[in-house]
Amino acid sequence: MNTKTAVTPPTSSNTGLLARLGKNRRASGTTLAMFAVLIALPIALPSATLATEILIFAMAALACNLLLGYTGLLSFGQAIFFGAGAYASALSMIHWNFGLVGALIVALVVGSVLAMLVGMLCIRRKGIYFVMLTLALTQMAYFLAYTLSDWTGGDNGLLGVPRPPLALGEMTLMSFASPLAFYGLVSVIFAAIYIIARRITDSPFGSTLLAIRENESRASALGYDTRLFKIMVFVLSGAITAVAGALYGMLLNFVPLSNIELLMSEQILIMTIIGGTGSLFGSLLGAGSIVLLGDILSSIWPRWMLLLGVALIGVVIFMRGGLWGGLHSLLNRESRNSSKPHDEEA
Repeated sequence: MNTKTAVTPPTSSNTGLLARLGKNRRASGTTLAMFAVLIALPIALPSATLATEILIFAMAALACNLLLGYTGLLSFGQAIFFGAGAYASALSMIHWNFGLVGALIVALVVGSVLAMLVGMLCIRRKGIYFVMLTLALTQMAYFLAYTLSDWTGGDNGLLGVPRPPLALGEMTLMSFASPLAFYGLVSVIFAAIYIIARRITDSPFGSTLLAIRENESRASALGYDTRLFKIMVFVLSGAITAVAGALYGMLLNFVPLSNIELLMSEQILIMTIIGGTGSLFGSLLGAGSIVLLGDILSSIWPRWMLLLGVALIGVVIFMRGGLWGGLHSLLNRESRNSSKPHDEEA
């Protein structure tokens, strides 16, 4: 007697549930991978200072990814927030004796305000005109910092930036004088920012940003105030970038003028693209690869930037989704290959 088994097609609710479960599983996996990288960096690298530099630039690349990868805004203005955060925190510590937490809050507020102003001005235009506006504002910020040499140090940079301990009143809770201790501080801040950014991108706000990236006209027709969402993501990105700049000034113990020049924006953008746009974990991969390649290649050949350019071209051509896209494709391929024998046996 032949029997037929009825196959129930998946409903839309079941499909949506499975999609959400898969998305949550991937997010949890990348978050665990992020914690694993934070633990491994100071062990695998020759110095904790190099590991700290990677995390600081990963923070800046993550902030840039919120604009480029999730909202589709190609901005050359990230150096404004990076340099302003470094200068604001350093000046608050040098002239007003702010502590660690106070200096970071000052950087966050200054970065947020500047990002709101830059965003309100630049989002009035789209495409190449938006890009040119951010580029012009970065150049203006650079020459302003160069002109105000009494405050910024000009070409010489702002010297004598302290690395204050974590204190409660007159009591010192923890000192960050050693490179490893400061790496611990930066890793905690990076992990907190990563988790918050993950929650934001997985929220309805993040979904709206993706809708704006894919089709802004359609998102506007659905009733979303796209200008407001763009300004909000600008503020979020500027705040994170400014905190990264403040930590970079504490790492170097001075704030170079190069922090606020166009080349810094380009460097952050390259890290974002190489790591993979639309991936928070890709920002960590992109920053790590660029910082490590620069450190290794500079010791091999004085014209190491040529070698770095060749490596970047290779990644762009052969890994269209960046390092994270290539790694994700490799993991999926290995998963399919490992499941084939089981399917054949079944």
